[in-house]
Amino acid sequence: MKKAIEQAEKNKTAIGHFNISNLEQLKAIAAAALKLNLPVAIGVSEGERDYIGIHQVRDLVDSINKENGHDGGFWLYLNADHTHSLDRVGNAAKAGFDEILFDGGKLPLEENIKQTKLAIKIARPFKLWGKRILVEGELGYIGSASEVRKDIPEGAAINPEDLTKPEDAARFVKETGVDLLAPAVGNIHGMFADAPDPALDIDRIRAIKRVVKIPLVLHGASGNTDGDLLAAIDAGISMIHISTELRVAWRKGLEDDLKEKPDEVAPYKLTPDAIAAMEELVERKLRLFNRL
Repeated sequence: MKKAIEQAEKNKTAIGHFNISNLEQLKAIAAAALKLNLPVAIGVSEGERDYIGIHQVRDLVDSINKENGHDGGFWLYLNADHTHSLDRVGNAAKAGFDEILFDGGKLPLEENIKQTKLAIKIARPFKLWGKRILVEGELGYIGSASEVRKDIPEGAAINPEDLTKPEDAARFVKETGVDLLAPAVGNIHGMFADAPDPALDIDRIRAIKRVVKIPLVLHGASGNTDGDLLAAIDAGISMIHISTELRVAWRKGLEDDLKEKPDEVAPYKLTPDAIAAMEELVERKLRLFNRL
């Protein structure tokens, strides 16, 4: 995964990161990435891991990689997204995740540094394919729910004075030793129904990248404009998280399937439109992130 991210940095592109909570989402993401022969990251939050099963999702991803993955092209990387407890860090490390995001974004800086260091201490002894598991830190609160919303999440950093400061980011990275950093740069989890999200602070991304050097991750990118996302990549973002838009595509596709087949009861016959809608979205995002 580190190699893939470094290649994205070199190419001024970004790894697409998509969250899943069911098999249909995984199938759609894998199909789009395989079509374009690109690596992608599969994210599962604590709730999503509880639903799918932490070992089951690892096995599903492994099975797809075994059949279709190859070096330098298509591969699915697995991220323990938004992990809030140290116990959960240990569970994901033992299960063989490629990456673990320890999310201390709501904590004061001092406590975030302390807890993130402990998370790294837990994860470091574990290896995957002979390589260490990557640990990502989050600095700044951007909300927590991947949902269609009417208002800015309470407490989310959206005002300039609340966004991640370059000097805080530099200290955080130096003292924790994280491999990746997810800053608050105007991004918010979830998306508005009928309007784009507020503009990202591109200058802030550039300033943070300049002082931390390590790869930057953009969370909550559902709802941001294509232009903003490309500018963010140019400024130093190397991975972009999409979840809410994928959930919306699933919901709309499923509603279409149910409407077209009112008497159908076989689950696998009620998901083709949902899978197709999600695959179309993922392909569009991957083409954008990779300038294809």
